[in-house]
Amino acid sequence: MKYTLAIHGAPYASQSAQHGIGFAEALLRQEHTIERIFFFHEGVYQALSTRVTPQGEEDLMPKWLSLNARGIELAVCIASGIKRGVINEEERLRYEKISTSLAAPFTLVGLGQLISAINEADRYIEFPV
Repeated sequence: MKYTLAIHGAPYASQSAQHGIGFAEALLRQEHTIERIFFFHEGVYQALSTRVTPQGEEDLMPKWLSLNARGIELAVCIASGIKRGVINEEERLRYEKISTSLAAPFTLVGLGQLISAINEADRYIEFPV
């Protein structure tokens, strides 16, 4: 089966990311396909390049990178990202900011990308706050 996942929770403020990562890893072990993981609302903080892992917490970034290395797109809602300061080079220039904050290989995308992924998937699963 083909899945699209959505992460809504900020890292370390909810279990949204940990549950999403665990679910994604389980799907891949069962040889399912994940086309895209979409980060929405507070979930866009998962893609923040300047995030520091709190002492005693697991760094989630290597897990996201591992999923991306398996061909899964890490798509960040552009509206949610901009509102929370998660920007790429294009948005940095548009808003005349001094630096970017979107970690590679995350990409900023519009809601159309989410809708497209949902239409192409057999299942759409959200991990709310």
